Amino acid sequence: MNDPIPYKVLVTKVGLDGHDRGSRLVAAALRDAGMEVVYTGPWQSIPAVVKLATEEDVDLIGLSSLATDHLIVPQLMDALREADLGEVPVIVGGIVPDGDEQALLAAGVARVYHPGSALTTITSDVADLCARARQAVPA
Repeated sequence: MNDPIPYKVLVTKVGLDGHDRGSRLVAAALRDAGMEVVYTGPWQSIPAVVKLATEEDVDLIGLSSLATDHLIVPQLMDALREADLGEVPVIVGGIVPDGDEQALLAAGVARVYHPGSALTTITSDVADLCARARQAVPA
């Protein structure tokens, strides 16, 4: 991370999936890598995520899905674009079948991580995505 201001990442879960162990591990790894993490825990609504992303001025949104809640991520992507947050990268981690992964990427998700993905890979990718997002937004 070369930017003097730490990257700010929102780690959240949309829908009814309450399994949050993976998202807590990723949030801790991002914090350990020097990023500021806003962690919501499970059961968030799409409007709540968009509102928090706006209020916190996050550089990236990370979503966790272990029980098909990733299927509503395209709706989140639409809501982010409607809120003029389309430049904020979104990553998804968890149980995502291959066919669903392609649909998420087509909807605008930047990366999809599966169980067993290395935390070092995730933190490196997040830092890279945050840096690119900051460069793309005029100061």
